[in-house]
Amino acid sequence: MKKGLWTADWFAGLIITIVVLVTAQITNWVDNWFERPAYDLGVRLTSAEPSDKIAIVAIDEESIDNLGRWPWPRSVHAKMIQKLSKGGAKVIGLPIAFTEPQEDPGLIAVQAISDAYLDTNIYQNAGPEAKLLTLLVDEVDAVSSIEGTPALQESIAKLKEFVDQSTLTTVIPGEAEALSEQFFQVSDSLDTDLMLADSMESANSVVLGMFMYPGDVLGNPDGELPEYVTSNAVPNVADRVDAKLEGLFPVSTNHVLPPVDTIGFVAAGMGHMTPLLDVDGAVRFEPLVLSYYDQLYPSLALAIAAKSLNLSIKDVQVNLGEGLQLGRLNISTDPFLLMNSFYYADRDGKPAFPIDSYYDVIEDKIPVSKYANKIVLIGPTALGLGDSQNTPVDPNTATVLLLAHTISSILEEDFFVSPAWANWARMGITLLVILYLLLLLPRMRAGPAFMVSLALLVVLIGVHLGLMTTQRTWLQLMLPATLLFLGHLLLTTKRFLMTERGKLQSEAESAESNRMLGLAYQGKGDLDQAFASFRKVPMDESVMDLLYNLALDFERRRQHNKAGAVYAHIAEFDANFRDLKQRIDRSRKLEETVMLGGAGASTVAGTLMLDGDDMQKPMLGRYQVEKELGKGAMGIVYLGRDPKINRVVAIKTMDFSQEFEEDELDEVKERFFREAETAGRLNHPNIVTVFDAGEEHDLAYIAMEFLSGDDLAPYTKPDNLLPLLKVLEITALSADALATAHSQNVVHRDIKPANIMYDPEKNQTKLTDFGIARITDSSKTKTGMVLGTPSYMSPEQLSGKKVDGRSDLFSLGVMLYQMTSGTLPFKGDSMATLMFKIANEEHPDVLEIRADLPPSIKNIIDKALRKDADERYQTGAEMAQEIRECMATLGS
Repeated sequence: MKKGLWTADWFAGLIITIVVLVTAQITNWVDNWFERPAYDLGVRLTSAEPSDKIAIVAIDEESIDNLGRWPWPRSVHAKMIQKLSKGGAKVIGLPIAFTEPQEDPGLIAVQAISDAYLDTNIYQNAGPEAKLLTLLVDEVDAVSSIEGTPALQESIAKLKEFVDQSTLTTVIPGEAEALSEQFFQVSDSLDTDLMLADSMESANSVVLGMFMYPGDVLGNPDGELPEYVTSNAVPNVADRVDAKLEGLFPVSTNHVLPPVDTIGFVAAGMGHMTPLLDVDGAVRFEPLVLSYYDQLYPSLALAIAAKSLNLSIKDVQVNLGEGLQLGRLNISTDPFLLMNSFYYADRDGKPAFPIDSYYDVIEDKIPVSKYANKIVLIGPTALGLGDSQNTPVDPNTATVLLLAHTISSILEEDFFVSPAWANWARMGITLLVILYLLLLLPRMRAGPAFMVSLALLVVLIGVHLGLMTTQRTWLQLMLPATLLFLGHLLLTTKRFLMTERGKLQSEAESAESNRMLGLAYQGKGDLDQAFASFRKVPMDESVMDLLYNLALDFERRRQHNKAGAVYAHIAEFDANFRDLKQRIDRSRKLEETVMLGGAGASTVAGTLMLDGDDMQKPMLGRYQVEKELGKGAMGIVYLGRDPKINRVVAIKTMDFSQEFEEDELDEVKERFFREAETAGRLNHPNIVTVFDAGEEHDLAYIAMEFLSGDDLAPYTKPDNLLPLLKVLEITALSADALATAHSQNVVHRDIKPANIMYDPEKNQTKLTDFGIARITDSSKTKTGMVLGTPSYMSPEQLSGKKVDGRSDLFSLGVMLYQMTSGTLPFKGDSMATLMFKIANEEHPDVLEIRADLPPSIKNIIDKALRKDADERYQTGAEMAQEIRECMATLGS
C-alpha cells in the first residue's frame, strides 16, 4: 500500500512547525518559558563592575522602627538633603512620589483658627455679631487638644486667653495684629512641603521622579503641563522620517502626574519613573524616553546620569529608531528607545551597590563625607513601602535598587544590544531548522539524527549565551531551539509509533522464531537445518555463540568442511571472535584439545612442581606451593602457604598463554584481575575469602581461603542425599551469600553443587569461584564452552541476554531440586535439547519424584524456576526467608 501524505515525516514536520510558530506568535509561550529565562541566564553569566559613583540610602525596617510609620513628614527628607548636600553629594535622586501636598495636622488647625479669627474682623470692628466670635471660640476649643510644637501650643494658649477676655465691645487692636502675625510664623514652621523645597533649592542637586501612564494618544491633552515639567522635555530629537513611518517611536503616554508645585519648581531635574514590564511580568529594559503628545521626557535614571555628568537635558540627543547620546556616551537601544539594562550581581555576599540605613545617616552614625561627589539615591527597601520588581538577578528588586542598576548601565555603557541584523539572523536560523526538520531529519536513522539534533541544539544555546557574555549582543534563538527540540522529539516519536515499532516487533519475532527453530534442529541432530535457521537471525554476540557451538557439533561429526563454513559465516561479522582463525585452520586439533580438557595447563603445572634435583619447594608469587589438590575448569588447584604469616591457602591457576592468543592477553589479564578484585571485596561468612591475585610467567593465580570438606556434588546422588533440613539450611545460607554479592552488583553465573563447599564436621557452607566464572564469559578460550554449567543455567543466560542476580537464584533453585529429589529438573540427550527444555518447558513436579516432600518446598522450587525473571525471587534475602519459614514448619 502506498504511503499516504498524512503519514509522511515531512508533512508531520510541517504541521509541527506551523503549530509551534503560530502558537508562539499568539500566546508568547516561547518567550515566557524559554527566551526570557535564557536572557536572564545570559545576564547572570555576564560579568561587569558596577559604577562606584552610586550609593543608596535605604528606608529600611530599622529606619521605620526608629523614625515612625511611613510616610514621614517631608521635613525629615529636608533634613537628610541638607546633610547630604553639606557632605558634598553630587546628585541626590528621590524615586519617591511627592504628587500631593503634605499637610501637617497642626498646620491645618492653625490655618483654621487664623481664618476664623480674621473672618470675625474683630480687630477692626468693635461690634461684630456674636455668632462670629462664637465661631472663633469653637475653633480654639477644637484644636486646643492637639499635640504640636511648642510654638503651636503657645499660639493656641494666647488665642484662648484673648478670646476669653474679649467682649463684643472691647478689643485691643495692637495685640490682635501681633497674634495674627504669630499665626503666620507658626504656619510656616509647620509647612513641611516648604521645608523640603527650601532644602532642595539650597542643595540644587535633587532630581525628582514623576509618573507617566502609557496609553494611546487621541486628540489633545486635557491641559497644559506645569512649566517645571515641560522644562525637562528633551529638545534635541533627530527626526527620521522612515522611523516615524515604520512606527519606531518611543512608548506613548496620555497622562502625567508630576510632583506638587512647591517641590517641583525647585527640582534640579526631573524624569519619569515608569517601569515597563516584559511579556512575563519582569523588568528587563528601561524606557529611556517616553512620549507625551509632541514632547519626549527622559527617565529618572537618564536625568540623574545627565546631572552627574554636569549635563542638562539639552545635552541629550535622541535618534529615533536607534538610540541616544548623553554627552560622549552612546547608548544603544531597541527601535523604541528601550535600553536592555545590565543587572549587576552581588559579589562575595555584598550588594552590587553600597547600601546604608536612612536612620544611621540622619543620626550621624555614618559620616556624610562618605557621599562626597557621589550619586545618592534615597528610596524604600523595607517590605511593603514601595513597589518591587522581578529582574534577572532578583525576583524582588526594590525600585531604588532598580534605579541604581539602570544609572550604572548608562554611565558604564553596560547594556545588551539587539542589533538590526538580529531579526534577520533569527528568521534565517529558524528557516534552516525548518528545512532540517522537513528534509534531512526524516531521512536519518535514529542514532545519527539524535546526535545531529543535539549538536544543533547545543550550538543554538551556546551562540545565544556566547554572544551575550562576550559581545553583549542579544540574539533571540530560543524559538528555533524550541522548534528543533519539539520537532525532533515529536517526529522521532511519531516514526517509532507508526513505523519502526511494528517493524522491530516483526523482526524480533522472526529472529526469535528462527533462533528457537535452530536450537530445535540442533537438538535433533539436524545440523544443516540448524545452520540454515541461525543464518536468518540478525548477527550479534549471542548468535555467534550459538553458531560457534554448532560448528563444534560439526567437528565432533568430523564434518570439518561444514564446520569451516560456519566459522566463515561468523568471520564475516567478527573475524576476531574467540579463536576463530585457529578454528578454521586447525579444527581437528582444537577438537582434541577440548576433549582432553586442557593438557597445556597440566604441563605448565608440572613444570612448576618439578624443579630438577632441588628439593626446595617452588614459589608462586609469595606463596610456597605444597602440593596439587586437583584440576578445575580453568587450571590446576594447589595447596599453598604464605610463609610470612604461615597461612594455608588454596591457589587456583590459569595459564594465559595456553588459553588465549597473544593479542588477547592484555585484555584477558585486565579482566582477570578486575574480577579477582571484585571477588575479594565480598565479605560474607558463606563466601570463600580471596586473599590475593597475581601473575608469574603468564600463569595467573588467585590465593583464597583453604576449605576443608568437599563440594556438594556427591550429595546430589539419589542414594547419598543429605537430610532435608540440612539441604534447606545450606540453600538458605547460599541465598544469603548471593544477596550480599548481588547488592554489590556481582553475579556468580555458575551456581552449582560443585561450586559450594560443605564441611559436615564444622557445619560450614561456602560459595566459591565468585568472579572467576565471569572471566570466561567473553573470553576467547580454545574450549568453546558455554559460561556456566548448562543444566543449572537460567533461560536468559542460555539465550545470551544480560543477566542479573535472579539468574543465580534460578541456578540455586535447580540445585535445591536436585539435592531434594536426586535428579535434575531439566535433562536432554544433547546440549541443544537441554537448552530448549530450560528455555521453554516446565520442570517436572518435584512431588512426583519424591512424594514425602512438603508442599512448601515445591512452592519454593516452582517460584525459583520461573522462566520469567520478574516472577522469580527478586533477591536472595527473599528466597532465604521463605526457606527458613519452611524449615520452621518442618521443625515444629
